[in-house]
Amino acid sequence: MQKHEILIIGGGNAGISVAAQLMRKNPRLDIAIIEPSEYHYYQPAWTLVGGGVFNQKATRRSEASVIPIGVKWIRDKVKTLVPDKNEIVTDSGTVFSYDYLVAAPGIQLDFSAVAGLEETLGKNGVCTNYRYDSAPYTLECMKQLKPGDVAIFTSPGTPVKCGGAPQKMTYLTADYLRNKKILKEVGVEFCTAGGVLFGIKKYADELMKMVHFYGIKLRLKHDLVAVDGPNHTARFKVTDEQGNVSYIEKKFNMLGVTPPQSAPDFIKKSPLADEKGWISVDKHSLQHTKFPNVFALGDATNTPNSKTGAAVRKQAPVLVSNLLSSMAGKPLTAHYSGYGSCPLVVGYGKLILAEFDYTNTPTETFPFNQAKPRWSMWILKKYILPWLYWNRILTGKM
Repeated sequence: MQKHEILIIGGGNAGISVAAQLMRKNPRLDIAIIEPSEYHYYQPAWTLVGGGVFNQKATRRSEASVIPIGVKWIRDKVKTLVPDKNEIVTDSGTVFSYDYLVAAPGIQLDFSAVAGLEETLGKNGVCTNYRYDSAPYTLECMKQLKPGDVAIFTSPGTPVKCGGAPQKMTYLTADYLRNKKILKEVGVEFCTAGGVLFGIKKYADELMKMVHFYGIKLRLKHDLVAVDGPNHTARFKVTDEQGNVSYIEKKFNMLGVTPPQSAPDFIKKSPLADEKGWISVDKHSLQHTKFPNVFALGDATNTPNSKTGAAVRKQAPVLVSNLLSSMAGKPLTAHYSGYGSCPLVVGYGKLILAEFDYTNTPTETFPFNQAKPRWSMWILKKYILPWLYWNRILTGKM
């Protein structure tokens, strides 16, 4: 058995940020990160990769290069959590014990939840921007669209990382077709399992203007359940206003899929999970509701905020402060407000920057109306945020 003072599950944005900030606070801490992946990804740029305006390779670096100095990297996968004993068992059969646990495993992409999707992904016009290897195929599908074709984009009924991402590719594709002067001859549809386009009225109103501007057909309460790639057919579960359910099939030439998502399986079956499978934490302190030496942040928790990297950026310093307070036997005073941000790409060179908290109140950074599409916010997403991610956020400097 190996023992560490602080054990972190996950070497993504959340896990690395917390480890880096902890080491800056106290470089004598004994910290280890359990992460099986060879590579670390800047996932927010995959929308732009799919749109053909960002270098795919620039979104990937080796995991070893982002592990903070002084932190041990355990390249293994968590199999079982035993918080009653302060232990973790990995796939290799190794048992690790800890004084404090930080759970940041990220979210799981459940492509298999849509019948036929895995078999046809990356061909037959079926694409997604939720994977590094498949994002470039989105651009191929866009380029192949011609008059008379239909492009459908989907959003599932589950929580997803970057809730605005399903819409972004819809707008980029529509703008691409507009620039080719064939938008009016191609059917563009956005099919969402949700009942609204966006949950905050200020931004939803502006997004609806973009829907009308492009002539996008908005289909609410349409949940993708199956794909027949060779026959270019998508099957949707449709719920009407009375709650009645029916199933319809739609033909497509391009199908941009956002897969259903959930907490990782090892989290769902662990004592850390709530009834829906997410890690149960106090939404303000980020301390586990049952195990006081366990803290969690990021996409796998049950905090009712948007699952975005921007949320992690605000959660990390709160968790670090409260973890160190707990270790010192002091009260947990740091407070997470539920801040989240969705940089909503609505076309090439156009972006709406939505920022809000637990109450869905806009909490905007800049001294102008961020609901309006702006070129400056596009520059922020394309150039500034990636630089900040690699050079400031992952190094614990912000």
